[in-house]
Amino acid sequence: MHQNTILKLLRAQEDGTYLSGEELSRALHITRAAVWKEIQALRSEGYEIESKTRRGYRLRAAPEAVTPEALAARIDTKTVGRHILCFDALDSTNTYAKKAAQEGAADGLVVIAAEQTGGRGRLGRAFHSPKKGLYLTALLRPDLPGAAVMPVTALAAVAAMAAVERACGLRPGIKWTNDLVLGGRKLAGILTELGLEGESGRVQYIAVGVGVNVNEDAADFPPELAPIATSLALETGAPVSRLALAAALIEELDKAYAALGGDLGAYRRAYRENCVTLGREVRILGGGAERRGLAEDVDEDFGLIVRRADGARETVRSGEVSVRGLYGYV
Repeated sequence: MHQNTILKLLRAQEDGTYLSGEELSRALHITRAAVWKEIQALRSEGYEIESKTRRGYRLRAAPEAVTPEALAARIDTKTVGRHILCFDALDSTNTYAKKAAQEGAADGLVVIAAEQTGGRGRLGRAFHSPKKGLYLTALLRPDLPGAAVMPVTALAAVAAMAAVERACGLRPGIKWTNDLVLGGRKLAGILTELGLEGESGRVQYIAVGVGVNVNEDAADFPPELAPIATSLALETGAPVSRLALAAALIEELDKAYAALGGDLGAYRRAYRENCVTLGREVRILGGGAERRGLAEDVDEDFGLIVRRADGARETVRSGEVSVRGLYGYV
């Protein structure tokens, strides 16, 4: 609320004149220290706010808004992004996309929210989704049987990795199967949900959700996530354009969608080269038992091949996989 008022007051200044911290403090009924904190939060979101001693603050530039029109002007895609919906807040972009699918929404719909109030991760976990991140779901309707779309999460991970690199020059790693990591900390998560026809087993829809920590600072993460999460701004030292990232992600998801059901060799190579899980000790939870071993490779369907201590190998396709050295697992 304070940030919106500060922006309104700064934008109201004629000819770019300065507004003092004292004036902002009086208008908002908060301390000047609190004003400074709100200004810093706005800067972390990409607002260029100049400050000068004894003069105050003035707004130099605002970040480009993530709107359907702005995205349409930036993207060149075949399917994904043909129709785009943007919201200030949703409970979950995946939930919205799934409901839209059941109501007949077309192949390639993209749903974006500035904030999720009920963001979801794998296994029903909550997904922390403050306003400084990017939350995007692509609705896909491939004419394929269920077995043919199993690699979709891995393809989305490669797409998200490429989009991040395009937007800010950093290439994150992939933790099998659906996280992006930088500096050993979680940067992004992917949640794919399918709807299948009961009789034929063919795919009715896939909701591919990607959540990226973009401009959060350390204080934006709750205590349980602060030691294991990071953001693009924290890693680059500067705000990152959510619009540029969203456009890149839509284009990369469109490329991945075009490859689904065909030759996945290029995606498989990219996944293997950037998978931080491979070559490390892992702990597997699933099937009613806990196992440990060395992650050796991913197979043709992106299953994780693990060699256990007794030398036996197993291919993991579901369950929870913890990687030694990541997210506090030591």
